Amino acid sequence: MDDVLEAWTDFNVALMGATAALAGLVIVAASVNIAEIVKATSLTARLAAGIAGLVLAIVGAGVGLVPGITPLAYGITMIAFALVTGVFAGQAARRIFENRHPANRMRPGKAVVGFVAPVAYLVGGSLLVAGESDGVVWFAAGAIAAIVAGLLISWIALVEVLR
Repeated sequence: MDDVLEAWTDFNVALMGATAALAGLVIVAASVNIAEIVKATSLTARLAAGIAGLVLAIVGAGVGLVPGITPLAYGITMIAFALVTGVFAGQAARRIFENRHPANRMRPGKAVVGFVAPVAYLVGGSLLVAGESDGVVWFAAGAIAAIVAGLLISWIALVEVLR
């Protein structure tokens, strides 16, 4: 199964560079209006969850590039990081549901977005721990979901704060 991990090297290299750059841009963009963003606790929590998802993708790609890492170690590491990222998503979901403003529509959809990437990484990590090589496919799906969610949440945070 080590050949399976090696087959994903180019993907992980590209993912790590692109996601790290995106995470940096999100943080810089958010810092422009940080005084307004921190006033909205649900927005702050959602932005933190989005950044945590991007960090999860960076860590996943980086760990996948560690020479000689075993699928078992990779799976366990990603389960741990997915659980930590899930805490950020949980905090964001809690804040979303606490915000009872009439303009805060689609609460369940907003809450679910932050959980997609951590759940994909949990599934992938569990599959690797169980000896199934398909776990890395779940990592790829989780990484793509983290990028989409990170961009979506960042855009919302940057636009909503100015309304």
